[in-house]
Amino acid sequence: MTVLVTRPENQGIELCQQLADLGIRSVHHPLIQINAGTDLPYLLPELQQCDIIIAVSQNAVTFSHQFLQDHRYFWPNDARYLAVGQKTAHVFSKLSQQKVHYPQISDSEHLLALPQLQSISGLKVMILRGNGGRELIHDSLIERGADVVYKEVYRRDTITFCAAESISLWQQQQVTQLVVTSSGQLNFMMDQFSDSQRLWLLNLALFVPSERIRQEALHMGFGCVTNVGSASNTELAASISQSRQDSKHDKQK
Repeated sequence: MTVLVTRPENQGIELCQQLADLGIRSVHHPLIQINAGTDLPYLLPELQQCDIIIAVSQNAVTFSHQFLQDHRYFWPNDARYLAVGQKTAHVFSKLSQQKVHYPQISDSEHLLALPQLQSISGLKVMILRGNGGRELIHDSLIERGADVVYKEVYRRDTITFCAAESISLWQQQQVTQLVVTSSGQLNFMMDQFSDSQRLWLLNLALFVPSERIRQEALHMGFGCVTNVGSASNTELAASISQSRQDSKHDKQK
């Protein structure tokens, strides 16, 4: 049994290493490449005028921070900082030297429930993100009376691949489990395959970071989808490991 990891670049390599440490075989096939976003040059001076700054991912933090460093700017001290997930919050806090709030469950709905995002009418909010996504955060904060602006500080560019060759290789490698961490990547992946090829993919045990993506996957036809509740590699690896232990336990009954 092998895990197919579709996370980009370093995140995917890191997850494969964590799985190897747990004795789990994996193969890395990134679906996207992360590059600098078109809004990076326009981060300043608007960032300095924000009351609330929200980072949706580690990439949003690292690209923004590098831009500020290159231009000899610091993160503002008087803003309120939030992140969608715990790992992103830790990276954000380390680089910005600010306290960063985050929800215990890493999704938009739980972020919006944080007390720091209540009573925000008239406040200026900046959302640091990639190209698309997290519209729920934007729309909900506007409904609460905030002045909200997106900054696409990085972009996810899809990587073309030969579907027939890839699926043949994955079958040879005995892939039985699949990790996909965004709705966009899941849709892109499924669009590359024919109906017959999709049938094989739909039989894989899929691991995703949120209930929203889980529901999308079930609607596509996946039969076994686990909501890990986080995009953290540590949590993903632990969930995959636990599923294998549960499977062994069931077979022994």
